[in-house]
Amino acid sequence: MARAIRAHNMAERLSIMDISSEARGVLRTLDVADDITDEYKDIITTADLVVLATPPGIMKQIGSDVVSHMKSGATLTDVASIKLDIAKHFTAFMRDDIALIPGHPIAGTENSGPAAGFAELFQDRWCILTPDDHVNSQALEKLQSLWEGIGSQVAIMDAARHDVVLATTSHVPHLIAYTLVGTAMDMETVTRNDVVKYSAGGFRDFTRIAASDPQMWRDVFLQNKDGVLEVVDRFIEDLSALKRAIRWDDGDTLMEHFSKTRDIRRHIVDAGQDTDKPDFGRES
Repeated sequence: MARAIRAHNMAERLSIMDISSEARGVLRTLDVADDITDEYKDIITTADLVVLATPPGIMKQIGSDVVSHMKSGATLTDVASIKLDIAKHFTAFMRDDIALIPGHPIAGTENSGPAAGFAELFQDRWCILTPDDHVNSQALEKLQSLWEGIGSQVAIMDAARHDVVLATTSHVPHLIAYTLVGTAMDMETVTRNDVVKYSAGGFRDFTRIAASDPQMWRDVFLQNKDGVLEVVDRFIEDLSALKRAIRWDDGDTLMEHFSKTRDIRRHIVDAGQDTDKPDFGRES
């Protein structure tokens, strides 16, 4: 995000706080901000916009202290993939003179750390904002303009709806990836390394997803529990139906299901949310 803001000249001054000395060293080498510090109190007292970009659990730990040090008229946002739980938590101590506008840019890779970022990450990707009904309209317009200025398409959505949608499109797929890769690791004791040696494209893509940050995803699953469990229950029902179709040689049911899901893939490519190149355009 810092790279994109700088590339599009969207801020007069940009400051980053990180508790990791290693990360701060990389950030200084990359020169992506005016200030790099290990203490957020040094930078947020004068900031017009504060962006929380930590795992959700850490966000909730520091939220009250962050709000207490922000200047009057500032805006607080975040980039977490859960919204309702965070909004409820922050509402308890939010000040009337600060605009709280939760956000979620639907963009990213399995890689983490400052060296993994790139300015084009948000280009033509969606950023969902989930303000409440009483949000300051000028603050919302400014934040929306920032995201649009770095390439995103912005959607305004209810926080509860966001969490169900993302449980379907992101959270449960990650849970499935973690599970399948874990199963494959157990199978290694039986298959003598053949699972890794002969990994096809589908499994490789699952391993890419499962390589995402463990702490962040632990927090996501626990804090979007209702949405995740709702989609998991539906998935188990659908998987059981396919299991029955395979057991009873019901090719018609399999064909109908596979044709329907293939159409979804076409819609995603047509919407510009991926590419139809081999391996989804990824190098490996």
